[in-house]
Amino acid sequence: MTDVTSDTEALQAPVSGTSAVDDGLVAELVDRAQAGGVKLTGEGGLLQQLTKRVLESALEGELTDHLGHQPGERAEGGRDNYRNGHRSKTVITESGPVEIAVPRDRAGSFEPQLVKKRQRRLGGVDEMVLSLSAKGLTHGEISAHLAEVYGTEISKSTISTITDSVMAGMTEWQNRPLDSVYPVVFIDCVNVKVRDGQVANRPVYMAVAVTAEGHRDILGLWIGDGGGAQSTGSRS
Repeated sequence: MTDVTSDTEALQAPVSGTSAVDDGLVAELVDRAQAGGVKLTGEGGLLQQLTKRVLESALEGELTDHLGHQPGERAEGGRDNYRNGHRSKTVITESGPVEIAVPRDRAGSFEPQLVKKRQRRLGGVDEMVLSLSAKGLTHGEISAHLAEVYGTEISKSTISTITDSVMAGMTEWQNRPLDSVYPVVFIDCVNVKVRDGQVANRPVYMAVAVTAEGHRDILGLWIGDGGGAQSTGSRS
């Protein structure tokens, strides 16, 4: 099997024109991967390898910015803090699980931002879980779907943690203070799929206001049953 990762550094370098990625180089990588028997997606595929290299490159850049000097400058500068190897970490991405080498500094003061300490999932995975949950899938169905399509194993408890975090944000939003006066208020309705024992189309009524400063603000959401609106988990 051909290893195509050695050519991916060029994808990370700035190029002329409006695109940050050379389309010709991408096409060449795809052709070489296919010719060498490397899958484009799935475990060990080209997309996973590219994700790994881009993440590792970005983390190395973050450490360089944190230390204030390039690799190999420790001896010349006599600096107290410097690079101190790597640690292995597996993160779940939209391309599947990716094992990356996270750089470390001797002082232990480096706090990566792209993949934070103890972070095991990148943002796209959380958004995917929330999207599937909003479509009415159960936690077990979401877990099975991600395993089948992306080769990503996410437990039901992890899915529950992701959705619970959204509920906490909703509670905070519900209890926020409202302005005393809104110059303009719009009332609208959309039909969405709601799981209540079974999945069904239900009307959701929205009250949207414009503040005195000209900003839009959602005042509340109400789920109807077809015969009338009922307030559910939103400010009334």
